[in-house]
Amino acid sequence: MPSFAAARDFLLAHREDWALAYAEFRWPEKVPFNWALDWFDGVLATDPGTRERTALHIVDTATGGEVRLSFAALAKRSNRLANRLRRLGLGRGDRILLLLGNVPELWETMLAAAKLGAVVIPATTLLTAEDLADRIERGRARAVVTSPEHAGKIGSAAAIRIATGDAPPPGWHAYDDGSRDGNFAPDGPTLPDDPLLLYFTSGTTARPKLVVHSHYSYPVGHLSTMYWLGLRPGDVHLNISSPGWAKHAWSSFFAPWNAAATVFIVNQPHFGAEALLDVIAAHRVTSLCAPPTVWRMLAQLDLTQWRIGLRELCGAGEPLNPEIIACFRSAWGLTIRDGYGQTETTAQIGNPPGQALKPGSMGRPLPGYRIHLLDEEDAPAAEGEICLGLDADRPGGLMLGYEGVDAHGHRLFHTGDVAMVDDDGYLTFVGRRDDVFKSSDYRISPFELESVLVEHPTVVEAAVVPFPDALRLSVPKAYVILTASAAPDRETALAIFRHSRAHLAPYKRIRRLEFVSDLPKTISGKIRRAQLRRTGASGVEFVEADFAELRG
Repeated sequence: MPSFAAARDFLLAHREDWALAYAEFRWPEKVPFNWALDWFDGVLATDPGTRERTALHIVDTATGGEVRLSFAALAKRSNRLANRLRRLGLGRGDRILLLLGNVPELWETMLAAAKLGAVVIPATTLLTAEDLADRIERGRARAVVTSPEHAGKIGSAAAIRIATGDAPPPGWHAYDDGSRDGNFAPDGPTLPDDPLLLYFTSGTTARPKLVVHSHYSYPVGHLSTMYWLGLRPGDVHLNISSPGWAKHAWSSFFAPWNAAATVFIVNQPHFGAEALLDVIAAHRVTSLCAPPTVWRMLAQLDLTQWRIGLRELCGAGEPLNPEIIACFRSAWGLTIRDGYGQTETTAQIGNPPGQALKPGSMGRPLPGYRIHLLDEEDAPAAEGEICLGLDADRPGGLMLGYEGVDAHGHRLFHTGDVAMVDDDGYLTFVGRRDDVFKSSDYRISPFELESVLVEHPTVVEAAVVPFPDALRLSVPKAYVILTASAAPDRETALAIFRHSRAHLAPYKRIRRLEFVSDLPKTISGKIRRAQLRRTGASGVEFVEADFAELRG
């Protein structure tokens, strides 16, 4: 089996030859390995070719301020913090809730905890005091690292409370105790299955579960993510994602640094598409990964007005609509490459650079992942649930498991997502298993219908759920957010119904339409279709059958 460096170098060498990379890639040997000490410090921060290269570059659009830290500087700063945490009584296996925005201390704490052998529980600053209390209790967090502005939400739940800044609140320890010791000595080897991260899922349908990742599954596992993103050494990579969610660790931590690329961050008090593109152009960002919401907002601009240095565009979080992809291809000559993964895994499926893309497809399995589409009886199917083997073909990027859930004896990991595969092996996302529904005995994917709806010029966002129907069991109902210039009236509804009829098969047509001002979402931005199914939303509703113009 190859070492981490050998496996990484193999993927970099074959970044545009998917067939060869997929056939011949092997996950590194599972031996004692501490990514923060052995790779970040041992290679990136010491090699003459990388040690002074910018590892982290943060730009604040409100103040115009910038922070640049080299690999060598981050290694020393995280070593000082690791020593500080040890002096406060934290050690291997202790759990630390990390509640910070995109500030240098976030990256320092992630590295320091990994060096120490502690377990990080990332949390978004949008969480309420009640949410945080739940995470501290169920995550068994012994310590919290946060900023003074969020300290009030923590209370006294954690035994060790650490605040950044110059003046920690009463009862809190200072993040920096003034020590300049930039050396750190671990207390022993780090085993591949030692826990490193504990993530709470976004909870689209139920109470968030606790996902446990190891020192192997995320640092090493994100070799697949590096490959999908198409990162090269020296790249400047911007990932638009909030701290606290797995995608932040994917593309703002492990994948770029696996490639020896710069993590580039743009902090905005309120998202501004024009300001974002200004920064991307000014700093010659080479790689951009963003969720569909951001791509849609950028697509509203005249993209040709920006002289960009981008080479790679990627989308993740939910599948991207083909018309948005076409918009960027026309303006910049670049194609947004879709990818798929979960909090429980690294990137599983994607369109890596240099491969033929198919409209609507999220690509093919990435190196190291053997994907199984299975029906309800766990039999192979052309359309089925995405599953991963837990035996010989277990991927390196799969979590250790859900905390408190015994997976012993299971042969498969069920993702809960449904996809279909074509004759060339390309997979197309159908929807969450719980979101796909039947109408007149036909299976309907909400995402497919939503993709058609957002093509209408008045529609900003849409969510489709089943609505009970005596004849068809259920019919598709759409909750729609309109553009500011569109009126939520009968004329607009008629136009959207006609659009639905023109672009969807009869059994898929939208039968009910409700205009709303917002949609229920998780904190990470995913639509809660389960909530819409249960309680609906408050808006202006129209029924297709009531329109005489559509009869006959």
